[in-house]
Amino acid sequence: MSVLLCRLLLNVPSAVPQRVCSQLLSLRVKNTVNLVKYTVLTRQIMTQSQRIINDSVYSKPVGIGDVENVEMMPELSIDKQFLKDAMKIVFTEGVVKAGDRKTKVVEYLEPDELRDVFDFKIRDEAETSETLLKLLKDTYKYSVLPANPRFYNQLFSGQDVYGLVGQWATDSFNSSAYTYEVAPVFVLMEHEVIKRLRETIGYTNGDGVFCPGGSIANMYGINLARFKKYGSEIKSKGLYGLPRLIIYTSEHSHYSVKKGAAFMGFGTDSVYLVKCDERGRMIPEDLERQIELAKSQGHVPFFVNATSGTTVFGAFDPLNKLADICEQHDMWLHVDACWGGSSVMSRKWRHLLDGVERSNSLAWCQHKMMGVPLQCSAFLLRDNVGLMHNAHCAGATYLFQQDKFYDMSYDTGDKVIQCGRKVDAFKLWLMFKAKGNLGFEEEINIKFANSRHFAKKIKESDGFKLVVEPTCTNVCFWYIPPCLRSMNTNTDEFNAWLGKVAPVIKERMVKQGTLMIGYQPLFGKPNFFRHIFSNAKTTFQDVEYILDEIDRLGNDLTLSDLSKVKSPNEE
Repeated sequence: MSVLLCRLLLNVPSAVPQRVCSQLLSLRVKNTVNLVKYTVLTRQIMTQSQRIINDSVYSKPVGIGDVENVEMMPELSIDKQFLKDAMKIVFTEGVVKAGDRKTKVVEYLEPDELRDVFDFKIRDEAETSETLLKLLKDTYKYSVLPANPRFYNQLFSGQDVYGLVGQWATDSFNSSAYTYEVAPVFVLMEHEVIKRLRETIGYTNGDGVFCPGGSIANMYGINLARFKKYGSEIKSKGLYGLPRLIIYTSEHSHYSVKKGAAFMGFGTDSVYLVKCDERGRMIPEDLERQIELAKSQGHVPFFVNATSGTTVFGAFDPLNKLADICEQHDMWLHVDACWGGSSVMSRKWRHLLDGVERSNSLAWCQHKMMGVPLQCSAFLLRDNVGLMHNAHCAGATYLFQQDKFYDMSYDTGDKVIQCGRKVDAFKLWLMFKAKGNLGFEEEINIKFANSRHFAKKIKESDGFKLVVEPTCTNVCFWYIPPCLRSMNTNTDEFNAWLGKVAPVIKERMVKQGTLMIGYQPLFGKPNFFRHIFSNAKTTFQDVEYILDEIDRLGNDLTLSDLSKVKSPNEE
């Protein structure tokens, strides 16, 4: 039945919105009794809608949430009831069950199986509220649950109730953070949070902004370094006529540096990888050697990306030594602290970033170790002379009028590369209010303590071996099943078999829903597990469960099982 047919059968005038007709259709009228019932409902909706249209005004707002006669509109009452029912599901499934160890981390299905049990199709006609609520529950049922204390797959996990409330409230406003005019409270919140983050890492002055992820934050660093070196002409003329500009980053660094170089026109060939030691830390001597070589070839080294908390090993580059080199060669030092930056919240662990205050800029994802809901990523700048604004401003007169009635320095939109920008500061601000610095410090210490306890247990357990001693809260290890324990571990054959273990155990843990832990090879090392501790609710008991569960999943592995796994170089 089409919306047009609904209007004809029920005599619904054109004044009634199409959405209301769709709601009527979604009730799926099947007999005359129901038809009469829904005709009455339609008349009520039509009468109220026509009254509103004739009055040409809805009503006078009394205050936020107060609009006279709003309860008389049936379609709004339907929406309100749906919201109540949906929020019950979100709380039960997304908060209570998702954070329960008894809940599976994932109810895994293959893509074709998932399509068979989940209605993904989008249709012309509206669905009923009952259908929508079932789909909401099914979304929770078949999704991975990072809030589960046994999810260790990514650099983010867990769930913070204060951050969650901040996220929900932010979305209820549906606002943007580009001007004080449209978001006065949020703009001042962001100003205060950015100031606190800068002070925490040791920038006494400066600037900063929240941006959509650490990759973009790293790109801000590259772009500002280029602008600082060449001034306003780089905005108008681009790279045309300039010598090759060289970016340095470690061989263990995040791929966003190469992506940024490609995106901004430098080219990936302009990204030089600096060697690392056995712990994954950049070797300063190799950096200096490469800089001198590039200069002798007529290139211009201008940017060093140091990493504080590499993605796999969790390594921290030696910032003081790198700062010395950058100062000597007039180069910009940016710190990718997206993962390990939260260590500065702890007096016990902030030494890992010694020298960070000497950097020019820094990227820091609070949605990782600090547990803020995704996304929450800050770009921080030591410079306080308008560099961000000068590098990025476009002066759109419909947003950034020069004759505004308030202090325009609070308008942040013209100093960033976006226009509309999601409000990411509120949830972090609320968490700061709820916990204080001391609360965050306690949580960071818990995560480090869990990682050290796990590493200790690995060294004490048969069949487990550390890849490297942990520096951050990453713990990298191999599980060696009984079928491999009698082999000579110093052979290529053993390494080939060992590299097949993690994929099999990962498949088993995901399909059974008991754990999620990532794995990867790295620089000739066969596949190993990378376990991330970023959930403050993880306990020592959880840590010991991990070892028991991996052993349970892999204890019966045979060479025949492992032979079914293709090596990375196999077709």
